[in-house]
Formats: sequence, C-alpha cells, structure tokens
Amino acid sequence: MRRVLFLIASITLMTPAYAGPAPGFALRSLEGRTVRLADYRGKVVLVNFWATWCGGCKVEMPWLIELERRYRAQGLEIVGVSMDDAGDDVVAKFAKAKNVNYTIVRGNETVARAYGNVQQMPQTFLVDRGGNVAGHYTGVPDKGEFENAIRELLRTR
Repeated sequence: MRRVLFLIASITLMTPAYAGPAPGFALRSLEGRTVRLADYRGKVVLVNFWATWCGGCKVEMPWLIELERRYRAQGLEIVGVSMDDAGDDVVAKFAKAKNVNYTIVRGNETVARAYGNVQQMPQTFLVDRGGNVAGHYTGVPDKGEFENAIRELLRTR
C-alpha cells in the first residue's frame, strides 16, 4: 500500500461528487471480525480514513473518541479505516495508547478507490441513516462545525 499525503489545512467539502449511496465495504477489524457498512443501516456512521503516522489524524482522534462517547446512544457509529502499511500489532498498540473506543478496521486500495480515491489524510465521510454520504471532510475539520453536522444527522430519522 502506498503512503498518502497529510493535508495540514482544514478543508470542509460537502460536494455533489460525494452525494448518493455510500460505497459498501466488508473490512477486517483489529479483533478479526468482518465489519460491513451495511450492518450500520439506520445509524449515522462516521467513516474516518486515517494512519498512525498522520499528524492531523492524531489531532482529531481525541475528538472522535469524545463524539463516540457522547453520541453513540443516539445512533452514531464511528469506523476508523486504518490505511497503515504497518501490521495489525502496530495499529492496535497505537489505538490502545490513544484509548480509542470505536471500531478500527484495516483499509485497502479497493475501499480507498471506492471513496473517491482517498489519497490525503485524514478524510472523513458522514453517512446518514439511509446509507447516503451526507458530508465529506478532507483534513482536520473545524471541531464545532463537525459536531454540528453530526448532531443534525442524528436528529433526522
């Protein structure tokens, strides 16, 4: 797997290019179970492409942990898609050290291409309860704007 660029500037995109159904995936979690996007139908899903070496990912990871804790009961699911070349042990050790409380899966080129050829990290896709991409963020988003978008999707049934 090739390394991707880290985008320092915060750019928020809600573009028509990402509108429509979220690409499905079946990826292996660090615990060895298969995680499918379809399993989360009816929930708001935050799909976050990240890597252990990505500076911006380290900035937003505590926010994701906080969001998971705050909004899980309201229907938020966070899936961190690790795009690391390193093995599961390195990713698991990193996630444990950061106290990650959400699902981490191992990404690959196929899922990166399906989500618009992910090359910069972090990248986050918000998927609404109907399975459609409702938001896309490249780089570290504005924390308040990010949380407001999530709250709005959680209010929609």
